[in-house]
Amino acid sequence: MVLPVKVLIDRDTHLAHTIDITPGGARLGALRQKLKVGTTITLQRGAKRGKFRVAWVKQLAPGEVQAGIEALEPNEEFWGVGLSDLAQQNKSDLQAFLMLFSDTSKPRRSSL
Repeated sequence: MVLPVKVLIDRDTHLAHTIDITPGGARLGALRQKLKVGTTITLQRGAKRGKFRVAWVKQLAPGEVQAGIEALEPNEEFWGVGLSDLAQQNKSDLQAFLMLFSDTSKPRRSSL
């Protein structure tokens, strides 16, 4: 899920967005500054702030980085979306798609 966030690193604020989120962490994209694994950062989403540790960093281009982050204090409410509701909806959508796909793959009788 893509959500805008502010990333606070050493008193500097940077704009980024999430790519994937879980109660225990996220994958961040659109980062323009270098990060090191193990660095503690603060994320701000609206009025909520949380401390995270950088778990991995991937350089995508000369000025673009993705990073995996782990929450130091996991909080399902931090992202402002119901992750359990979202997971249930995704599961229902997948089941509906598979049902539709299985129905269209059955052989049909020819009317000839």
